[in-house]
Amino acid sequence: MTLPKLTGAQIAWRAAQDIEDGAYVNLGIGLPERIAQFQPEGRTVTYHTENGVLGFGDAPAPGQEDWDLINAGKKAITIKPGASFFNHADSFAMVRGGHLDLAVLGAYQVAENGDLANWSVGSKGVPAVGGAMDLVHGAKRVAVITDHVTKDGKPKLMRECTLPLTGKACVTRIYTSLAVLDITPMGFVLREKVPGVSFDQLQTVTGAPLHIDETVQDLKAPEV
Repeated sequence: MTLPKLTGAQIAWRAAQDIEDGAYVNLGIGLPERIAQFQPEGRTVTYHTENGVLGFGDAPAPGQEDWDLINAGKKAITIKPGASFFNHADSFAMVRGGHLDLAVLGAYQVAENGDLANWSVGSKGVPAVGGAMDLVHGAKRVAVITDHVTKDGKPKLMRECTLPLTGKACVTRIYTSLAVLDITPMGFVLREKVPGVSFDQLQTVTGAPLHIDETVQDLKAPEV
């Protein structure tokens, strides 16, 4: 089944709109890193990266990279006025000390109770969970941005995760290529969906029941 869906950039744009003014935010490796380029005008957000930078900005223009300035995903970054640099120990003290308002991570799977699986070993996996396990328990709030299904069309939003867990009951909101959902005691509650996708179609590609407790809004994003 082919459904209209948001691009990765559009998912990142949508997630960026919900980050509160003045927030301290960690952006996970991959798609979450793109959120920094869509920070709403007039809103102050301080981005943190595990390798020891607080106060970085968008990626530099091609050819303008300073490879001494990178994030945890080894992507080039720019530095905002007032930024600071520190070692891993201090960085993780910030995470574990509850000083981050939000962590935005990617996901392989998210369960209806908020369990998160975002790492895997094997030929296509990574050798360890990395900083995500600290982030999901240290940040005050955890959000996920992801495609709604895997590359072979299987649901990523499930009753229970089948992959190794990063954290239990830690995710509160999910931004996907098809919808915005909150995790509540009921399970997945649908807040927004892409126009042209019916509720029944969305349920078909979701591995757990969807619930509605208020009007579902259209999930619209600009061409970015």
